[in-house]
Amino acid sequence: MSGTATARIRLRSAADGANRWVVLVVLCLSLLLVALDSTVLHVAVPAVTEDLRPSAVGLLWIVDAYPLVCASLLILFGTLGDRVGRRRVLLLGYALFGVASAIAAMADSPGVLVVARALLGVGGAMIMPATLSILRQVFPDRRERAMAIGVWTAVAAVGAATGPVIGGFLVEHFWWGSVFLINVPLMALILPVGRLLLPESRGSHDGPWDVLGALMAAAGVLGVVLGVKRAGTGEVLSAATLVPLLIGALLLTVFVRRQKRRTHPLIDIGLFARPAFSTAVGCIVLAMLALVGLELIAVQYLQLVLGLSPLETGLRLLPLTFAAMAAGATGSYTLRRVGPRRMVGWGFVLTAVSVLILTAMGQHDRPALLTTAFVALGFGLQTTLFGAYESMLSEAPADRAGGAAAIGETSYQLGAGMGIALLGSVMNAAYAPGLSTLSEAGVPAAARAAAAHSLGEAYQVADRLGGPLGAVLRSTARHSFITGLHVTLLVSAALLLVGALAALRLPRAMDCPSPVPDELGRAGANEAREQHTAHEAPAPGRAQRPLPHPARRPAEATGSGRAAH
Repeated sequence: MSGTATARIRLRSAADGANRWVVLVVLCLSLLLVALDSTVLHVAVPAVTEDLRPSAVGLLWIVDAYPLVCASLLILFGTLGDRVGRRRVLLLGYALFGVASAIAAMADSPGVLVVARALLGVGGAMIMPATLSILRQVFPDRRERAMAIGVWTAVAAVGAATGPVIGGFLVEHFWWGSVFLINVPLMALILPVGRLLLPESRGSHDGPWDVLGALMAAAGVLGVVLGVKRAGTGEVLSAATLVPLLIGALLLTVFVRRQKRRTHPLIDIGLFARPAFSTAVGCIVLAMLALVGLELIAVQYLQLVLGLSPLETGLRLLPLTFAAMAAGATGSYTLRRVGPRRMVGWGFVLTAVSVLILTAMGQHDRPALLTTAFVALGFGLQTTLFGAYESMLSEAPADRAGGAAAIGETSYQLGAGMGIALLGSVMNAAYAPGLSTLSEAGVPAAARAAAAHSLGEAYQVADRLGGPLGAVLRSTARHSFITGLHVTLLVSAALLLVGALAALRLPRAMDCPSPVPDELGRAGANEAREQHTAHEAPAPGRAQRPLPHPARRPAEATGSGRAAH
């Protein structure tokens, strides 16, 4: 065999060994940018509003275009990667993400920024399921995969939590477009490195790709997420909430029926019949519901009640990030020792306890209490997400990794949207009644109605009123907000305990079967066998007797290439 072919075998062997950890680093860097971009804009909203002067609806679309588009396209691009190649989809996502970031940074109108944010959502939808499915392929051994998923989930938490910190720093020292511009050089670096180091992998190629089903899933998820987000603004029974929610639910119902009928479905609906898979997906939704809703309320408390700046607020949330990193780093060891059921269940319990600790928050700053609660919150939620993601991914066949990853990421996005909608609605319902006493103080009805929308708006109304009435309005609104915060925390703790009960359906122990080599390893093994056959070929003129081909084993004769579990 030629030296080039031998070198290829060595490279593949290296990829099957130490180089897969290099692959993990590349995947985590790209995931870090996507996760960071989901929260980095939050602290830049005031600067964007002052510069571009968008309408209220325009500002809503600037903030929501990214998560809406990303969530709706995860299934489409996750299953497309199984067909055309996950590495190919990932690299295209890198390129699109970099271009969209440059457009967003230089946007000179609200419309351009909305389009750029939508393109970022398309790029994010191409990147997120591809990273997780490539990780599933590169780490066939469950023990090593658990460690890799721990790093992966920790990086996602770090990106989301440090977004406000980085965004606050950039906005204070540069202009709002810098929060997007930082993506451009990083993507320019990751794109060639990924092209060089990342292995290509595909799922099964049986049957045509269901284009209609993919579009139906995208439209259905878009409708559900849009309806849930609109419900989070308080318009629960409005047409703007109910119409997209009902249409989305109908489309998803038709999509599920279509997948059950098809011989070669996009999504293996049968995966949900496995208790470990369906339970893990539900736990991801509940964990994200608690995390995003609590983070939103915590940010409002730190800024509006304690009066911290955006940068100081981000720094206060850093203990949560560090705790999440610690949970991800130790997650593999914990999973092996206690198993998925205890890991996810006790993670929910620890998070519920931390939420109950936060009910001691009042109108005065208590740094030690907040730090303790945030550490427990970050560690508990990250432990839960780690165990849920690992269980979900290990239950899915390797050739369906893209679809399974897309389901996981979609549940992640749905949980985030539901958290804002549900906990935000609870917060509003508990906050507004506390302002009823303002009528006795002589505050005008129009001012009371405006103040009931949010604490931030109450402060604006109080500033306009001024004098004793303004002071009374400000004090009453702050007290009512804290009352609503406590009610919301109690509801969140109850939901987390429901998640702990749901985790009882997960396996008690971590099952670690012997790994089956992935496509990369099989390719190298086949080439090595060809080399061996060439060396054993008979001399010219000698009768050639057929040699038994090692590749004709029952597990590979079908050509399915699926990993056993």
